[in-house]
Amino acid sequence: MDVLIYLLPIALSLGFIGLIAFLWTLKNKQYDDLDGAAHRILIDDEQEDTNI
Repeated sequence: MDVLIYLLPIALSLGFIGLIAFLWTLKNKQYDDLDGAAHRILIDDEQEDTNI
């Protein structure tokens, strides 16, 4: 039972750090363009020369 004295504050602080990190990503607009990232992987950056 004594271990709860250590584990409870550690768990609460890790949860708080995770919440702060999530709110920081929302503030920096990390989730604004979800479709663009999915479509961007399909587009070729360089045009390849296929005339062989």
